[in-house]
Amino acid sequence: MAANPHYTDSLRKLMELFGKLPGVGSRSAERIAFHLLKSSREEALALADAIRAVKDHVKHCSICFNLTEHDPCSICADAERDHSVICVVEQPKDLLQLESTNIFRGVYHVLLGRIAPLENVTPADLTIPQLLERIVRGVRKEGEGASTPPVAAVREIILATNPTMEGDGTSLFLQQELAYVAPQIAVTRLARGLPAGAQIEYSNKAILADALNGRTKV
Repeated sequence: MAANPHYTDSLRKLMELFGKLPGVGSRSAERIAFHLLKSSREEALALADAIRAVKDHVKHCSICFNLTEHDPCSICADAERDHSVICVVEQPKDLLQLESTNIFRGVYHVLLGRIAPLENVTPADLTIPQLLERIVRGVRKEGEGASTPPVAAVREIILATNPTMEGDGTSLFLQQELAYVAPQIAVTRLARGLPAGAQIEYSNKAILADALNGRTKV
């Protein structure tokens, strides 16, 4: 729907920007814009401040690439968690869903995507190199020339990519890489409690709990 020619330039621009948000069509963008117009200045600017704060302060953890305002993130900084078990997920939203089960007490690594050749997404576009370096650092012995201090040795990698064609392809690639750089590490996958084609972020807690508890070695 074309914007009403009688709208002001600033209102048209606001509607245009809202219309670029996922799931927001032109009608919804128009309603949101007029809602802000009717709101108090303080309420409207609070939204602007919240958006600015997110862009200024939220970043990726330098260890696991989860979203955080403090580096390292609270999970990586938690000494009570088992740092020898790393669960590999595609997106921060997947991590949050797995955390909601209150079952997994290891740590995570967020790939920030999945290998998708048709979309020109390659392993180099993800955080796979950082994951492999993280694992290699964990198996180095102190005094062997590591550029960073030794970290907890990794004993298991859980591949928790989504059960889609791209997710399975990413998982297979990781299995091959892990077999080469650290063959002594156990590599497991989530049990197929997750139906094929499903997305972790939309799965309920019971399904995720079964998938975590029933993971099998590959």
